[in-house]
Amino acid sequence: MTASASPAPLTLERLNACGAAEFAALLDGLYEHSPWVMQRAAASRPFRSAAALKYALCRAVREADRDEQLALIRAHPELAGKAAVAGRLTAASTGEQARAGLTHCTPEEFALIGQLNAAYAARFGFPFIIAVRGPTGAGLTRHEIIAAMQRRLGNAPDTEFAEALRQIDRIAEIRLADRLPQPRGYGEQAMAWAEALAAHSDAPGELTCTYLTPAHRAAATLIAQWMRESGFDSVRLDAVGNVVGRYRADPAVAAPPLVATGSHYDTVRNGGRYDGRLGILLPVAVVAALHRGGRRLPFDLEVVAFAEEEGVRFGSTFLGSSAYIGRFDPALLDARDAGGVSMREAMAAAGLDPAQACGAAAAGRFRAAAGDDTVTASHAVAAGLRLEHYFEIHIEQGPVLLERGLPVGVVTSIAGSVRRMLRLEGTAGHAGTTPMDMRRDAACAAAEIVLAVERRCAQAPALVGTVGVLDVPGGSVNVVPGACVLSLDVRAAEDAVRDAALADIEREIDVICARRGVAVRSEELLRAAAAPCAPARMAQWARAIEATGLPAFELPSGAGHDAMKLAEAVPVSMLFVRCGNGGISHNPLETMTADDAQLAGELMLAFLEDNAAGR
Repeated sequence: MTASASPAPLTLERLNACGAAEFAALLDGLYEHSPWVMQRAAASRPFRSAAALKYALCRAVREADRDEQLALIRAHPELAGKAAVAGRLTAASTGEQARAGLTHCTPEEFALIGQLNAAYAARFGFPFIIAVRGPTGAGLTRHEIIAAMQRRLGNAPDTEFAEALRQIDRIAEIRLADRLPQPRGYGEQAMAWAEALAAHSDAPGELTCTYLTPAHRAAATLIAQWMRESGFDSVRLDAVGNVVGRYRADPAVAAPPLVATGSHYDTVRNGGRYDGRLGILLPVAVVAALHRGGRRLPFDLEVVAFAEEEGVRFGSTFLGSSAYIGRFDPALLDARDAGGVSMREAMAAAGLDPAQACGAAAAGRFRAAAGDDTVTASHAVAAGLRLEHYFEIHIEQGPVLLERGLPVGVVTSIAGSVRRMLRLEGTAGHAGTTPMDMRRDAACAAAEIVLAVERRCAQAPALVGTVGVLDVPGGSVNVVPGACVLSLDVRAAEDAVRDAALADIEREIDVICARRGVAVRSEELLRAAAAPCAPARMAQWARAIEATGLPAFELPSGAGHDAMKLAEAVPVSMLFVRCGNGGISHNPLETMTADDAQLAGELMLAFLEDNAAGR
C-alpha cells in the first residue's frame, strides 16, 4: 500500500495566491463559526507577513457592525459549560479547554465556574471569553482563568465587550500559528527570562525589586549570566550596578562606532514582569541569534540593564542611565531609604565603589553622530564621544496600541512633565451653622480645580493632566473643609504645549480661589523637559514596520523612560510594544504576548540592518 501524501503545509504565499473562497476555507475555524471574518480579510491581500494577515483579520472584526460582533462573541462556548460536558465543542475549542485543565476541574471548581458563567452572562449578555492558551501559547491554569472571570465581572459593559473581541483575536492568532508556522524564538526566550527574573523579589507573593536589595543583585547576576551565554564579548557590572554587555563589531571595521539599547531591571512595588525588562531581555535574545549565526555588525552594540529607573528605594529616578552618561549626582549618595540606610552604605554592601559612581561612563564611550538632525550642543557631553545612538524597546504601558489592534508603534517624543503640590487654605466651619454663601470651602475650590485641569488638558493631543492626590487634612463629616492638599501633574510631548496649559491652569486656579476666598500655595516638585525622538531613526523604525505590511503608527510616550535621560547626551528612539489587560502597567496584571515580542525582536534586527546598510 502506498501511503497517502500529507497535505501541503500552509504558507503565506499559498494564502496570497489562492482564490477568496479557498482562502476562507484554509483559515476556517480561526474565528468560531464566523467565516465572514476570513472572507472580508481576503480583500486585503497580498500579505507581506503573518503580522499583516493577523492585523487584517483583526480589522475585519473591528469594522463589523455591533450585531455582527455580538454574534461572533456569542458563537463561542462557555468555559467548562454544558457544551463541553456534552462533547459539542469544535475540535479547536475542545483542545484549548483541555490544555487549560478545564476538563479536569474538581466538582467544586466546576460549580464555581458555573456560577461565574451565569453571573457573567446575566451581566453582559454573552459568554465569558479568554484565550486559555495565554500570552505564550503554553496555556493558562484553571486557577488563572477563574481569577480572570472574577476580576472581569467588575468591568463596565462596553469595556468587557471590547475585551471579549480582543480575546477572540488572540485565540485566532494562536490557532493561526498552529497552521501557519511562525518563528517565536525571540519572544518566547524573552518572556521565559522575564518569568525567571520575577522569581527574585523583595516581598513574597509579588514582584518588587528595588535598588541593591538581595533580589535586585540576584537579578543582575542572572542578566549578566544570560549575556555571557548569549555570546556577548564582554559583560561588566559598572560602579552603580548597571549590567553592560558589549557585542563587538565586525573585526574588519576600524574604530567602529557604538549603538546602545537597554532599559531598567528595577521595579515599582508589586509591579509587572515586562516594564523595563523587555528592553533588556529582547535585545539579549537578538544578540544570541546574531552570535549563533556568526553575524557581526559594522558597529559595537551595547545592551545596558540599568540598575535603577523607578526611584522606589532612594527617590533616585534615572540613577542608572544618568551614571551611564556620566551625569550621576553625588548628592544622591547621602539619600536614605525607609530603613535609614544611605545609598552610599547600600552600594558598599553590594561591593560597589561609591567613589566611582560619578565616573560610571567610561572615557571615550560616546561620540555625537555628525549630521544627525537631532544633535545639539547638549549632546556633546565630552570630547571624543563614541555613542552615536540609543534606542529602547518598551511596552507601551497604555491602551492606545491595544485599542487599535496594532502590535507596535513608533514613539515620537517622551513627554515633558511638571509636578506640583498645592495647598489650599480656607476657613473651617460648622457644617450645620455656616450658610452656603458665607463659606470658604477649600475642598470645593479643589473640586473646581480638578475639573479645570481635566477641561484644559482635553484640548490638545498628547497633553494630559492629572490630580492624583486629593486630601482634606483632619477632615470631619460635620466640618466645612478649611484646608485641602492636591497634586498637579501636567505632561505633553512638547514643552511649549505643556507650559501653555500650565499657565492657563494657574490663571484658573487664581480665579477659583479668589472667588471662594481661599488662599493657595504651590510647590514645584519636578520639571522635566520633553525628549523628542530622532526623526531619522523614527523613519528607520517606520521602514522596518511598513516592510511587514503593518502601518507605522506614531504615538508619544506619556511615561518617562531611560531614553529620556540618554537624550541629554545622544539622539534616541523608541519602539513601543502593545500590552494587554487594557494596557495596564506597574501592576501584576501587566501582560503581553510572545507573538508581539517576537515581532519587536524582528523589527530590532531590521532596524540594526538598516543602520548597517547606511554606512
